[in-house]
Amino acid sequence: MAHTLNPYLSFRGTAREAMEFYASVLGGELVLTTFAEGGVPVGGDEDAWVMHGQLTLGNGMVLMGSDTPSSMPFEGAKGFAVALTGDDADDLLGWYRALAATGHEDVPLAEAPWGDWFGQCEDRWGTPWMVNATPSRTTP
Repeated sequence: MAHTLNPYLSFRGTAREAMEFYASVLGGELVLTTFAEGGVPVGGDEDAWVMHGQLTLGNGMVLMGSDTPSSMPFEGAKGFAVALTGDDADDLLGWYRALAATGHEDVPLAEAPWGDWFGQCEDRWGTPWMVNATPSRTTP
């Protein structure tokens, strides 16, 4: 049996906006299911919130996310980062720039001591991202 390990992001009423943005940056196919559509009514406007979102990229990567109803505790992103790594520097550096443009950079994109391009940012939804790109060209 095959196994996968996928990031699953939590939001409070902004999962649709965030997941649609990630799809616009990363590409892939996005499927969103609301609490009402999933048969789990949580009440009021929150029935239209995302119960499950899944962004499947052509290379097999999957990013998931959902809204946390107000009846449940929510602390946001803590103690982790979504890491995007590989040797397609054009894609990775473009993704990094788009993600960083919505929030702020913690470690500006630069050539790292190990020879790759590395940057760390947090997007406007508070999701931390790390990008490490093996150089496939001379400048980022």
